[in-house]
Amino acid sequence: MKNLTQKLRLFDISGTLLEKFANACEDPSVRPTETIGELLGFADAHAVEGDCWHYYIAYFIASDVNAFSLAYERKEAVRSSLLRYAKEDCEILRQLFDYDLSSLPFAGDTAELLTNFKSSRTKSDKPYANIVADLTTRLEYCASSDGFLRAATDFYSVYGVGELGLNKAFRVVSKDDLPQKKITHHASQLLPVTNMDKKGLRDIVGYDLQKEKVIQNTLAFLEGKPANNVLLYGDMGTGKSSTVKALINEYYDKGLRLVEVYKHQFSYISDIISRLSCRNYKFILYFDDLSFDDFEIEYKYFKAIIDGGLEVKPDNVLIYATSNRRHIIKENYSDGNDINSMDELHKSDTKNEKLSLVARFGLSIYYPSPDQQEFLNIVHELAKRYSIKIDLSELDRQALTWAIRNGTKSGRMAEQFIHSLKLD
Repeated sequence: MKNLTQKLRLFDISGTLLEKFANACEDPSVRPTETIGELLGFADAHAVEGDCWHYYIAYFIASDVNAFSLAYERKEAVRSSLLRYAKEDCEILRQLFDYDLSSLPFAGDTAELLTNFKSSRTKSDKPYANIVADLTTRLEYCASSDGFLRAATDFYSVYGVGELGLNKAFRVVSKDDLPQKKITHHASQLLPVTNMDKKGLRDIVGYDLQKEKVIQNTLAFLEGKPANNVLLYGDMGTGKSSTVKALINEYYDKGLRLVEVYKHQFSYISDIISRLSCRNYKFILYFDDLSFDDFEIEYKYFKAIIDGGLEVKPDNVLIYATSNRRHIIKENYSDGNDINSMDELHKSDTKNEKLSLVARFGLSIYYPSPDQQEFLNIVHELAKRYSIKIDLSELDRQALTWAIRNGTKSGRMAEQFIHSLKLD
């Protein structure tokens, strides 16, 4: 196995289980039980059913970002020399795929477990579990390197490659905060969000007009048509954040991805965009609960990023933000007074400066708190979905009491009320 892995030219196995198994075969000082345990842990985490080894190699093929896999993701022409190297690598990967784990001196009784594994998790825990399982099955029917090559290229053409291809959403972290630092010129890293809310757009009750505007803009974006940056603003608990997150569940299979960025990470935005611009996906940079106080000047940098700086935002990146403030930046009553001898000379300039940030969003969508009847309509729909059996007039009475006690009527409050009934 060691000799095979050393011959790979495009696919990088450094730090992978392929490398660890190869080292365990050759180096007596390596503890093989840890390698087997790591493979079993991977299989359980990835909801594997069947051959762990086969699934892992399929996952490796789907994940390895190299010149060949990127070319097929971007649907570019592939040079004959690159194709030749890829075919040679696929022959090596096919031999590794067919490797009989029971022949390993350290496999012992675990060999059967590795080939007939049943994870304790469900495939719904991983957004890509089914597509990698399908790739595994296809590879199992390949008897040649040509078959392996076709399976890999077909996968890259449809799903892309690497974590950006397999996962729905990502969070930004500083490179210095990673426990295992890789050599990279990037100041930040994108880490997959593995436990996302599975709620879809139809699960958000009400606000149909607002949702339709967001959907139309997002579909235009996915189809390569002109689309706007979006600001969803309004009262708390009205479904602004839920709408954005639901988009990823709806359109993941169409190539939509979400990158959540916090206000203190604005300095990483250019670095993030530079990496996203060369990939064949559509990315939403998501800023949740965005607002600025008077003393915070980061909004000036944010304005340049959205529109107006020297660096042009690529066509495959849009910005979606939510805010409880209509104009994002805190406004004071004194902002409307044009002349004030005790303070800034021209207050209207200050006001225009603050309003200019919102103007950078081509689409602003208002999410108001529902009136009493709209609030009760949301409660009725949620009660029906959760099979709450209670007289309608009593349901309304309890819902309004709950809203008064908690100080607001909103979709979030309606959902919390229904959850309280489920607990009784």
